Amino acid sequence: MIVVTGGAGFIGSAMIAKLNEKGRDDILVVDDLASTEKWKNLVGKKFADYMHKDAFLKGIDGGSFPRGDLDAIIHLGACSSTTERNVEYLMQNNYYYTKRLSDYATWSEIRFIYASSAATYGDGEQGFSDDDAVTPLLRPLNPYGYSKQVFDLWAMRNGLMDLITGVKFFNVFGPNEYHKGDMKSLVVKAYKQIMETGKVKLFKSHREGYKDGEQVRDFIYVKDCTEALWWLLEHKEAAGIYNLGTGHARSWNDLANAIFAALGMPPSIEYIDMPESIRNAYQYHTEATMTKLRGKGFTLPFSTLEESVADYVKNYLHPSDRYL
Repeated sequence: MIVVTGGAGFIGSAMIAKLNEKGRDDILVVDDLASTEKWKNLVGKKFADYMHKDAFLKGIDGGSFPRGDLDAIIHLGACSSTTERNVEYLMQNNYYYTKRLSDYATWSEIRFIYASSAATYGDGEQGFSDDDAVTPLLRPLNPYGYSKQVFDLWAMRNGLMDLITGVKFFNVFGPNEYHKGDMKSLVVKAYKQIMETGKVKLFKSHREGYKDGEQVRDFIYVKDCTEALWWLLEHKEAAGIYNLGTGHARSWNDLANAIFAALGMPPSIEYIDMPESIRNAYQYHTEATMTKLRGKGFTLPFSTLEESVADYVKNYLHPSDRYL
């Protein structure tokens, strides 16, 4: 059985769709549905069972899953809010939770893939290399990034980089993110704005050398992410921490123009001031260095921004939200 934590979430539910596509339905979905809309991400998915994350952890600690019961754990469950300020909450959900699962996985000698984050790179002063020598030098800008960084460092100190696999997701977008509130991608937010007003709002630049809307990100489609995760699941030799982006940064203007193009509309962009509260922690440039994963033999091409946005808008967002 394959465990997918955060299985009702954005990337988690997309991964279940990928596992189903590959003929796997022996899946244990672990999550905390609470009173959210995440349950919609599971509709139509094939899986063996569902467990609340607390019950799952209790089972792990209490011996309910003896060695041989599970084949792999794909650990995508976490608090992913970059604006969360309850640091202890983040540490419990993103650090301690991951430690307990990695301890179990290494003890039972099964595949363990977990979500780190590009937020660990902070302002990018150290670049965006996933080389082990760079990881200790990184300085995240927010508590979320720090909670991810702490586990990466713990795993390195304890010699786990030959046993487990961490994935530093860059700017992921795509179907099944509809429940994420303010953490939804700009594709969803911009699409809604365009449908309501005919235009999209982007932040002005507050840094010399960057024009308005020309701040860049490494945008990656969730379908490409699940292709990479499937490949990592199949290749146990690919242990360590890896970036997961396209390796090609694109601007917010490019993203907005791609959405308008997918809708067959001329671009109309309004630039607004960036809130003072986020200016000091705002990233103007992110771009994944992909040589490490490519060097392990991952050769699948990533979709272009225009291809990904067109698929998302035409086949999922327009005229109403559809799910993978």
